[in-house]
Amino acid sequence: MIKIAICDDDESLVFNNKRIIGEHVKKNKEIVDIEEYSNGEFLLADIQEGEYFDLILLDIEMPHKDGMEIAPQIKKYLPHALIVFVTSHLKYAVDSFALAIFRYVPKQEIQPRLEQALNDAFKYIKLQQNDIYTIRTQNRFEKIFLKDVLYIQKSGKNTVLVTFNTQTKVRKSLSQVYEEINKKEFIYIDRGCIVNIIHIMQVKNGEVVLKNKETLPISRSHIQSTKELINTFWGNEL
Repeated sequence: MIKIAICDDDESLVFNNKRIIGEHVKKNKEIVDIEEYSNGEFLLADIQEGEYFDLILLDIEMPHKDGMEIAPQIKKYLPHALIVFVTSHLKYAVDSFALAIFRYVPKQEIQPRLEQALNDAFKYIKLQQNDIYTIRTQNRFEKIFLKDVLYIQKSGKNTVLVTFNTQTKVRKSLSQVYEEINKKEFIYIDRGCIVNIIHIMQVKNGEVVLKNKETLPISRSHIQSTKELINTFWGNEL
């Protein structure tokens, strides 16, 4: 199931967005749970109390706190949630990218643009769901969601799985962990480092820039293949 929040102070637009989602869900046989909000502060309050959403349709122009103010606060609690900005004003488009917004949808083209955003978002969310790496030893049992793994790195005789909040060591070789995960979104950028493509925001100056702003060097022998794998992956998935 994919959990969606629609937040807009205009009741008719909430209804229309819900209709478009309903059409998409019916056509693609998806299962969703939709919550409606007329105020961004109510949405934020629910999230702060533990409510989870995979996808949030957020109007930028709202009374009290607008979408631009609320989006970074939402990201603190739900770093993996995809936020789609819906607005009448083109001036917000550039700012939305600075906030790591998944898509920008102008209200003037709501039907086609929201349909495409939903198509891309659902594919992205499915990539992140259900996949788990399990660590089992005599004294330890631990599950790590692969969607949370930023990169995996060799550290002496250990391999370290790095997420947004943790670093977990496992007494295995990097190649062994790579084979056990066996997911196309995990790619070598160096013989001692594997990165999750989902979390790569940019490739520049021989480095990958991740969602947490961390940069990792790409070895010279992997630069071309890294770019090609990223392009191929997103070309196929989206």
